[in-house]
Amino acid sequence: MAESDLSSPSLVDDLYFVLHDNVTGHPLLHSRLTGLALAGGVLGELMLAERVALDIASNPERLYATAGEIAGDPLTRAVLGHIVAEPHHPIGTWLLFFARTLYADVTARMIAAKLLKPPVRHLLKQQPPAPADMNRAAWPLARLNLAIQRRKAPVDRDCVLLGLLVAAGCAQRVLSEHDPRFVSATTATLPMPLRSLITQTKVAVGQAVISRR
Repeated sequence: MAESDLSSPSLVDDLYFVLHDNVTGHPLLHSRLTGLALAGGVLGELMLAERVALDIASNPERLYATAGEIAGDPLTRAVLGHIVAEPHHPIGTWLLFFARTLYADVTARMIAAKLLKPPVRHLLKQQPPAPADMNRAAWPLARLNLAIQRRKAPVDRDCVLLGLLVAAGCAQRVLSEHDPRFVSATTATLPMPLRSLITQTKVAVGQAVISRR
């Protein structure tokens, strides 16, 4: 049984909020790294909803769709459509592929859903999309901080959120208390495919950082 479905509060939206200032909407990471993290979030969301699965026995590990019907919002349908059409690609390739456009796509989806305000141009500078509700934007990070303070592992969805935040290299910057041992123990409770997704996202982010130097 899937822990969540695609109508539940979005893991991707929560990750977007954590990677941006919850008042101004300014990004905390370079757009390329944010795109990779969001790509991991989209795939993680689909894995939690049991719409895609990871063949961990293959080398390299490959994603494949588990549902014949492609449903969901346009962004979800587009991601699933690519995976259905080309199931031979390894997960690392999908992360790089989806990261090219997902930042803009997720932002547009959240604006349409009224989770973000449209960007505003002031004189020669454009302000980024800001959260429509600061409390809603702050809640995902507050949940993670509360779990760390209580030393109590959260549900799988938030374990993935925490793992992707660490993979993006943003954990020390946003968490009130970054406890690597707690994070490792928490993500270790996840099924192997989700742990592999987090690892592959971290690898992709690390390669992106190196390539910019």
